[in-house]
Amino acid sequence: MIGTSDIRNGLCIEHNNDIYTVVEFLHVKPGKGNAFVRTKIKSLTTGKVLDNTWPAGHKLKDVRVERRKQQYLYNDEMGYHFMDNDSYEQVSINEKLIDNPLLLKEGMNVDILFHAEKEIPLTLDLPQYIVLEVTYTEPGLKGDTATNATKPATVETGAEIKVPLFINEGDKIKIDTRTASYVERAK
Repeated sequence: MIGTSDIRNGLCIEHNNDIYTVVEFLHVKPGKGNAFVRTKIKSLTTGKVLDNTWPAGHKLKDVRVERRKQQYLYNDEMGYHFMDNDSYEQVSINEKLIDNPLLLKEGMNVDILFHAEKEIPLTLDLPQYIVLEVTYTEPGLKGDTATNATKPATVETGAEIKVPLFINEGDKIKIDTRTASYVERAK
């Protein structure tokens, strides 16, 4: 059990028979009345984000989690398969636990959050930026660069990303995995 003074971003807690992670929090001490903690928590099973407020001193049940580096192998009808680089154990993860599954590339290392006592995967974190090659895109039109125009491009994993008009097939681009958006041309 932890108190509200121990709340921090990334903390995993059990609330209403579900496991949540703290996305943001704010300790509030109004001029009149008791202090409280306003939080935004995200369910690790459903992905729903809730706003919750606890009075100061309230006890919460924390969940012990472990973050492990895993290598992406492949996906099939059973899910997405990953391997621990140290023990060579494999784990299968459901697609709903992955934010942008189309950005996964074979051999990519990712962080998987496991429930320490039950040994079940809770969520998967891709690296913040990845570099992928553009496999298909329409050629850009000359003279169309005055505006901030974009066009769709398919990358080597099959994901479709909006890119600027000057990007061509064979170019490597840097992608932000949180928003699945173009960042810059990779060198």
